[in-house]
Amino acid sequence: MRLLLVRHGETPSNLHHLLDTAVPGPALTPLGQAQAAALPEALADEDIEALYASTLLRTRLTAAPLAAARGLEVIVRDGIREVSAGELEMLPGESAEGRVYMRTVFAWADGDTTPRIPGGESGEEALARYDAVVAEAAASGAGTVAMVSHGAAIRMWTAARADNVDVPFAAARPLANTGVVVLEGSPSDGWKALSWEGATVEPAGEPGPTGEPVDTAG
Repeated sequence: MRLLLVRHGETPSNLHHLLDTAVPGPALTPLGQAQAAALPEALADEDIEALYASTLLRTRLTAAPLAAARGLEVIVRDGIREVSAGELEMLPGESAEGRVYMRTVFAWADGDTTPRIPGGESGEEALARYDAVVAEAAASGAGTVAMVSHGAAIRMWTAARADNVDVPFAAARPLANTGVVVLEGSPSDGWKALSWEGATVEPAGEPGPTGEPVDTAG
């Protein structure tokens, strides 16, 4: 299966770098609406057969123009929502407390899934719910699936599940609004990232860049 993980369009909380993860969350800014409207053209070469969005308003609004252009129903699933910030909700991501969020998320991606975000979920819980939606999409038989999700969740899941993406790679590459990560594979055979916001991802084993965990929830 070809899997397109798409971050939602811009929200007011993105402008202020806030850890905004609760349902239903904010709508899109005017720029976010324009980003969503541009998705059908940006993904014109992709033969998308199924389209998913999380339970947060911003992903459903981002998916709507693509759904209309392709004649697809938006399948809403809680499993691909943003990683819950718990007690850190609405704190600035650059604050000392806010940085705990991304450090914990990337620890999960690196295999230590037991830590829990204060008042939030564990890595086991976050990865399990995301895995379940991906497995559902794979079982549907669709050749290409797009999922409109969230920045931290996409980076966490990709670093944890793609054979050729490690934590330093994902940590050094915050996803822009409506940025896309393209993967290929299956739950049984594993996943390989093909591109990250349009840039080709090197095969597993190739030397890659490193970086510190950055960015905030989205």
